[in-house]
Amino acid sequence: MSHVSRIMAAEPVNVNEFRELARQALPKMHYDFYTGGAEDQYTLKENEEAFSRIIIQPRILRDVSSIDLSTTVLGYNISMPVMIAPTSMQKLANPAGEIATARASSTCNTIMVVSISSTCSLEEVAASCNAVRFFQFYMYKRRDISARLVQRAENNGYKAIVLTADSPRLGRREADVKNKLTVPQPKNLEGLISTKFVSDGGSGLEALASGTLDASFCWEDITWLKSITNLPILIKGVLTGEDGKVEAQSGNSFHLFNSFLIQDRLQGGQSLHLYKAFKTNAWILVLVNLVQYLILPFTARKALEVGVDGIIVSNHGGRQLDYSPATISVLEEVVHAVGGKVQVFLDGGVRRGTDIFKAMALGARAVLVGRPVIYGLAAKGEYGVRRVLEMLKDELELTMALSGCSSLKEITRSHVRTKHEQLLSML
Repeated sequence: MSHVSRIMAAEPVNVNEFRELARQALPKMHYDFYTGGAEDQYTLKENEEAFSRIIIQPRILRDVSSIDLSTTVLGYNISMPVMIAPTSMQKLANPAGEIATARASSTCNTIMVVSISSTCSLEEVAASCNAVRFFQFYMYKRRDISARLVQRAENNGYKAIVLTADSPRLGRREADVKNKLTVPQPKNLEGLISTKFVSDGGSGLEALASGTLDASFCWEDITWLKSITNLPILIKGVLTGEDGKVEAQSGNSFHLFNSFLIQDRLQGGQSLHLYKAFKTNAWILVLVNLVQYLILPFTARKALEVGVDGIIVSNHGGRQLDYSPATISVLEEVVHAVGGKVQVFLDGGVRRGTDIFKAMALGARAVLVGRPVIYGLAAKGEYGVRRVLEMLKDELELTMALSGCSSLKEITRSHVRTKHEQLLSML
């Protein structure tokens, strides 16, 4: 037995080690489905790698004899700032599917977002355990079907609707095309809509999405969604805004810089650093910051205008538009844009407690994890999901202790330093 095999045969000591166990446990088609991203998979990789470019700045000689990781999400108490992201078709990972994940989530006292494409019905998940859970929602071409799904969630005790807004069409996941991925009937759609679509010899999931999802759904339609439910609505997929691009592409650079100074969304006097960069012809660095601080917050502000109750910064785990930004790289701009009016969450790339700490320092209320949960489920069922959540919680607690923070509210922006700040300090 090789050295790596011996390590994998033992109990995993971190979340990343569950991935190899999942690879060993799953058919290649299913493993590729869970792990793969869109096209070149740049965004998929960048979601994780972007965390490594953020440095933690600890405080010493603080009383960290007791660490409190608890927080609230939309008023609901959870034991840690980690929730389970919506991940579809979990019975491909384990026969117990979403029910095992829901029970692990309940044991760990956190929130699970149940996928609309689950292989257990939303009613079955609700009946499996007593816990707070949210329901992920896509808009279908038939509004009556969409309305019935939302009403079923509300009637079965789900506490919020998570509107996934980045999928008018399915991203091109080439591994699924090569594998000719076949998918089971989505349990929540049984008896409501035909899910048999010709895949043209490629991904069955892509054919299903093309045949059912409403590509015309837009901001104005959220008013309709709000009219059919009393549940709070979180929008998932906030990253960029086209209207902001028009401003950034017109006028000269100094006009843009003046606009930037007016908005001044940077903290700690970084505007002065950018001004110095202009005077020393450090154009590339300046333009990068202009894009981040002028363009990116637009979508977040639009979400506020239509009255959503929370924002999830997400690029669908790198499975939709490739070369969209890593979520941690745009989190702070979204947080600034909403100005504390709603809670902001981060989805994508979280594999360590240090990742959670960095997201909290940049303004996230909590993070969502998807693939690590699936790896735990595939490797060890409900126990595996619970261990993934416990590992992240334990790592976050240790990170907080070593950084001098005894509670989440003590994690501040000054605890981290981004790559841009490291470059700016050298000007």
